[in-house]
Amino acid sequence: MLRTPSEEELLALKGQRMPLLELLTCFNTRVRNDQAILHIERLLKDAGLSTLPYFATCSSQSEVHIVAREVAVADQPADEEQEDEAGLLPGALPQQPFRIGDLPCAHAGVDSVTPDSDLTDATYIMHTRNYSQVPVLEDQYTVTGVVSWRSLAKVYATGQDAVLSNAIVEDPPVAHTTDDFFATLSTICEHGYVLVRAHNGRISGIVTATDITQRFDVTAWPFFVVGEIELRLRKCLGAKISEDAIRAVQQYGQTGKIADLQFGDYVKLLDGDQRNKNGQRKEAMCAAADQNWQALGWTGVNRVQFVHQLDRVRHIRNKIAHFDAEPMSPQRSEELRQFVGLLRQLT
Repeated sequence: MLRTPSEEELLALKGQRMPLLELLTCFNTRVRNDQAILHIERLLKDAGLSTLPYFATCSSQSEVHIVAREVAVADQPADEEQEDEAGLLPGALPQQPFRIGDLPCAHAGVDSVTPDSDLTDATYIMHTRNYSQVPVLEDQYTVTGVVSWRSLAKVYATGQDAVLSNAIVEDPPVAHTTDDFFATLSTICEHGYVLVRAHNGRISGIVTATDITQRFDVTAWPFFVVGEIELRLRKCLGAKISEDAIRAVQQYGQTGKIADLQFGDYVKLLDGDQRNKNGQRKEAMCAAADQNWQALGWTGVNRVQFVHQLDRVRHIRNKIAHFDAEPMSPQRSEELRQFVGLLRQLT
């Protein structure tokens, strides 16, 4: 049962560095599942604390630094790459927050005009770049407003002089790179865009509704495919492999249930050439994996190739689950297509 430390007890940890497992023990858990993560995050937030690196997605062997929440927001890189899958539930969405700054367009710069520019300067940019709006900036830090095709139409509809000042929409939406992406979606839907301010105060980019559509076009499909892969793996392995064999690869909370395995555990179940850090073969694990493979009865499947592909999918999944800022490459997409296609034949 999860423990609820007092605020005084948590504040006493501020400034300390400790192994991740020691921190989890403070909350009477060793497993980072949904319930535990939400519980720990809420208590740390109420105490004004956070961790560097983020406790929910860092490696299980990490040392975490207990810091003030504002320090974590300022110091944690938005594009920090996490390779370890510890704490990610099978088939679950990531626990690492997705920020506006994780979108490349948030740092791509902006085409803008100044308050002294002619209106035709703004319309030329919108025409040639196929933009729906263009920011009006006094400098890199100061936003005067935005000129859009909608605001320009209003100028002509009301008979005002066709000058830049009449077409400016004041107080346009501005988000910070550290703002939660999903919390900003409603603003983008309402206005069609949001200007992005970097940590140094400079306007660093603009995120539009088109950017959102393009981003999810390349990220939604991998999420669904990886989810299908994991569901089919559970179906295959859970039906043929014993609970004792499943417990043997579980590091914590040996439940014997296939649904409680992390993705790397699937590899351990089947890999016939497992080795330690010194390169020595883990004979007991390999022997158990041999029995597990025989239990599946896949006589027409090359085991070495299957395990290699499975491990490749594990790496790709970790990239997806941590919202890797780089779009998925065609090669990785093809690897997912091939593997899910194989599993569909086997199940």
